[in-house]
Amino acid sequence: MKILVVADTHMPRMSKRLPSALLRELTDAAAIIHAGDWTRMSVYEALAAYAPVYGVVGNNDGPEIAARFGMRELLTLDGCRIGVVHGHGAPLRTKTEAYALSAFKSEKLDAIVYGHSHVPILRREPAGGMLIFNPGSPTDKRRQPRYSFGIMETKDGKLSARHVYYTDKS
Repeated sequence: MKILVVADTHMPRMSKRLPSALLRELTDAAAIIHAGDWTRMSVYEALAAYAPVYGVVGNNDGPEIAARFGMRELLTLDGCRIGVVHGHGAPLRTKTEAYALSAFKSEKLDAIVYGHSHVPILRREPAGGMLIFNPGSPTDKRRQPRYSFGIMETKDGKLSARHVYYTDKS
């Protein structure tokens, strides 16, 4: 199962449309996860044209998005348990990952997906091998050299992930 993972789209401020690199990967996605900071429901609607969309509210999302999505989401996709949270609320941006992990401290998960920092992260916890994944941003790279989003894949109950990087967000 192919799961497309995005966060921090900040649309339409940072882009008027989804980037072509993202659109290419959406065509065969079985599910989509958005880890917050959509900023407009039109982002949900554009993604939902491709596959079922799961997500959370971010700190830049208004009441319409907050009414549709919660602060955290616990998903089971193809037998894999994935926790999703935006990650805002930590006193320092450097603590975003720790804050995201604390949102699921009592859960046994295969992965945690978070956003907020716009920094792509892919690593496994040493104890238990849980995947920690931040897709970065497909439209607002901030101080990163490239835009990014993620792809997770499930096979035989195992979860893997990778980033897709690009320099042109058109």
